[in-house]
Amino acid sequence: MDLIIVRNTERMARIGADLIQRQLATKPDSVLGLATGATPLNLYREMVARHRRGRLTLERAITFNLDEYLGLGPEHPASYASYMRRHLFGPMGLDPARAHLPNGTAAAPEAEAKCYEARLQAVGGIDLQLLGIGLNGHIGFNEPGSALDSRARVVCLSATTRAANQRYFPLDESTPTHAITLGIGTIMEARRLLLLASGSAKAAAVSDALEGPITPEVPASVVQRHPRVTVLIDAEAATALSPIMRRQAREPDAIAVS
Repeated sequence: MDLIIVRNTERMARIGADLIQRQLATKPDSVLGLATGATPLNLYREMVARHRRGRLTLERAITFNLDEYLGLGPEHPASYASYMRRHLFGPMGLDPARAHLPNGTAAAPEAEAKCYEARLQAVGGIDLQLLGIGLNGHIGFNEPGSALDSRARVVCLSATTRAANQRYFPLDESTPTHAITLGIGTIMEARRLLLLASGSAKAAAVSDALEGPITPEVPASVVQRHPRVTVLIDAEAATALSPIMRRQAREPDAIAVS
C-alpha cells in the first residue's frame, strides 16, 4: 500500500491528477473507474484545469462510474450522470459514447446491473479505479455486510449513506433507497486503486479500513489485499491512524504510477 498524507485537499487534487495524468500518458486508452460525491470534486476541477491548458485529455479513455441511484434518470440534477456531465465530462469534452454509468431507470434493474458488469468486462476491466470512502466504510455503494467477492447489483442504501447524501437533493425530495453499484469483487479486479479521503469525519473510517481487520462490515478494508493501491488523504482524515501507519506514509513526489 502506498499511503500519502498531505496538508489539504488542494494538494490532494494535484497529486491525484498527477497519478491519473501519468496513467493516461502510459496508456491513453485506459479504462478509468470514476467516483462521485464531494471527495473527488477538487480532483475533477484540477483535471479540467489541466485539460484547458492542454496538459490532460480523456480523448481516448473509456470511463465507468461506480454507481447510480435507482429511479433517477440522467437529467435529474442529483443523478450521478448529471454530476459527471457538470464536473468532468462536459468541461473535458468527453465523447458520451466513451462514458458509462448504470441506467438508474432501467425497467429491469438487476438485469441492467449484469449488463453493466458485462460491458465493463468486454473492454478488459478497469485500469485505474478512483474510490472514496463512506462514513460507514463503504466503497461504491457497497454497504457494510456486502460480500467481498460481490459483482454489480442492486443494493439497498443504509440510513447513514442516505443521510449523508440528502444534501444533494431538494428539501422536498428524499435520497433514493436503492442504487446500482459495481461490486467489491469487480473493484478489486482493477489493476490499480486510488482511494481518496478528506476531513476529520472520515478519520475513523480510514483507520478502520487501513488498520482494522479485513471484513465485510468495513467494505473499504478489502483494499489492504490489493497489490497496487494508493491511499491519498489529507491531514484531518489521517488523525485516527496509528503512529506506525503514519510513519509509513511516503513523500508525495516519490509516488510513481508505473
